[in-house]
Amino acid sequence: MKRNGEWIAEGVVFTASILAAWISRAWWIVLPTGILYMGIHAEGEYRRRKKIREIYAQIDRVLRGDYTTAFEEYQEGDLSILQNQLHKLVIRLNEQAVQLGQDKRYLMNAMADISHQLKTPLTSVNIILSFLMEEKLTYEERLHLSGKLSNALSHVEELITTLLKLSKFDAGVVQFQNAPVSVKKLADTVFEGMAVQLELKEVLLTYDIAENVSFTGDFQWTKEALENIVKNCMEHTPSGGQIQIEAQENPIYTEIIVRDNGTGIQKEDLPHLFERFYRGKGTENTGVGIGLSLAAEIVRRQNGTIKVFNAKNGGAEFQICFYKMLP
Repeated sequence: MKRNGEWIAEGVVFTASILAAWISRAWWIVLPTGILYMGIHAEGEYRRRKKIREIYAQIDRVLRGDYTTAFEEYQEGDLSILQNQLHKLVIRLNEQAVQLGQDKRYLMNAMADISHQLKTPLTSVNIILSFLMEEKLTYEERLHLSGKLSNALSHVEELITTLLKLSKFDAGVVQFQNAPVSVKKLADTVFEGMAVQLELKEVLLTYDIAENVSFTGDFQWTKEALENIVKNCMEHTPSGGQIQIEAQENPIYTEIIVRDNGTGIQKEDLPHLFERFYRGKGTENTGVGIGLSLAAEIVRRQNGTIKVFNAKNGGAEFQICFYKMLP
């Protein structure tokens, strides 16, 4: 769109041309041509202004939240560039609006799940505390209630700790180490950390892993993932049962198998097992439904995959693969 100075300059040039043509006695050719030129130029300028006003109106609709607005295709240079940039802007704004809507729904669902998960143990804590305030309780009854109170508080602590870890992933602040990890050492550490729980549950954890089987990743976070998987297997394995950890390495990936001889997994639970707060039909009341979700997140962040299915001879089988990075 021309500014006032540009219009004045063109008017001066046109007037000078008319005077020159008059002096040279060719005014009857130059004058109609100049008038025609000015008319065509004015018509083009009018159309440009009209199109720019249309763009203003479309931008206004976008600012009002209408991201379905489609900018017209213009053939002229400047308007074509402007239209292209505005079209990209609208697409980006639409994507952000959709993402914000999804995040809002996810946050609402997460808050509802967290509230539900905390409500049950906290209600138990209040009930147990009211019983403990009774003066006529025997020592044995008071000891039994204290044990239940401890379990309920452990449930709350486990839930909050896991939620904080998951929130770190959501916030993108987790930094994974990129170092060689010995799978045997990993299994040793998991066994040492869960020895008491396994003994109380009367479940045997066995593994025979070669010293040279390894992958590149983060030892501590992978230990967290493996512990959660073993714990899930332990919860679904009856007393006297067994959990096995196997591992092998090839040029493409390192595979870790965790297998139990418990009750297995319901068919309808298999597609949802790694979803947050999902608890299958066979889950004990002590579970919080986010351990496997955290495990899956840790594996995926390390260029890995995790799958679960029912073993042929009964029980559940978790398959973890850490893929090697190409040089």
